[in-house]
Amino acid sequence: MKIVTQVKLMPEADQAAALAATLRTVNAAANWVSAVAFERGVPREYELRKHTYGELRARGLGAQAAQHVIKKACDAYTTLKANIKAGNLGKPGSKRRRKAESKPITFRPKSAQPYDDRCLSWQYDAQTVSIWTTAGRLKNVRFVCSADAFKTLREYRKGEADLIERDGMFYLVATCEVPEPEPYEPCGFIGVDLGIVNIATTSYGYEAAGRNLNRYRKRQLSLRAKLQKKRTKSAKRRLKERSRREQRHVKNTNHIIAKTIVTEAERTSAGLSLEELKGIRQRVRLRKPQRVALHSWAFAQLADFIVYKAKRAGVPLVFVDPAYTSQTCAECGHVDKRNRVDQGLFICRGCGVVAHADRNASRNIATRGAAVWTAGRESRVPATP
Repeated sequence: MKIVTQVKLMPEADQAAALAATLRTVNAAANWVSAVAFERGVPREYELRKHTYGELRARGLGAQAAQHVIKKACDAYTTLKANIKAGNLGKPGSKRRRKAESKPITFRPKSAQPYDDRCLSWQYDAQTVSIWTTAGRLKNVRFVCSADAFKTLREYRKGEADLIERDGMFYLVATCEVPEPEPYEPCGFIGVDLGIVNIATTSYGYEAAGRNLNRYRKRQLSLRAKLQKKRTKSAKRRLKERSRREQRHVKNTNHIIAKTIVTEAERTSAGLSLEELKGIRQRVRLRKPQRVALHSWAFAQLADFIVYKAKRAGVPLVFVDPAYTSQTCAECGHVDKRNRVDQGLFICRGCGVVAHADRNASRNIATRGAAVWTAGRESRVPATP
């Protein structure tokens, strides 16, 4: 399983200047390569290299850096093509799609630059790196990270690392190949119902209320609106200082929730059953005041955190169809839209059972997860006569 580990570089003043200049240079070169690719109809990487490699070397880029710049431009067009094919940029002829197709892809001056082992080496004992720049090779550049991140980096780092600059600080995001343990045979399944009022509700009783998080996000939205309305230098400075603060807070909250759920499943030797929520933003129709809550909540992020933490722990995990889980009685199986009285109350019209609505839905998800797991183990090969 591939995961990423982030470390913070602690360069000296001259080293920081060299790293900043390197990012500006390679991204300016990437913009030129992108323009050449667009002009020539986005050829394959090997063909594009014939038209750009010599010029990149003349601009002062090293051999490996030039190769990475070309590959970065090609990968950007591959991603654009995939987004167009998937319909993420609208229908053919839409304004957004025409805008994306009508001009070359551009890279920001501080966009990430990939490094491989030929232009980046790690000295774990000294906790330093040696990295290529346009000003020459920088040696003994210190880095810091958490103890767990350092252990993962030292034992499992494999492949490329990306150099990024954020708020005047430099980071290396390294790829690590962590071995996956074999999933154990689960003793039942834990259903996880995801929502906005309650971020996550499980069939064993855990409930992550979203009240505090939703209040925090509402306050941040109001504060941003006030600062943007002022349009003064101090307001813009405050907005820059607060950038990504809400994103970090939500990410940390999702990490805590995911770890709690996976830890409980591992402790009880149970599997996890999640809803397949792909495309929910396109399916759901809401009034305008509700759209902010839906589109700003990280549905996919929490699910991704649960998935990768479950894989690392060897916890079996399945995805199930969430259709009618909130309208189906977990006791008798009766399905009725009127069963869901309101957001938090479920009263079955068939057997009369009264339950918490999200808890009832999570039990249905757990039941479907067990059925999916059993069906996956059963052989579908016809018996030999």
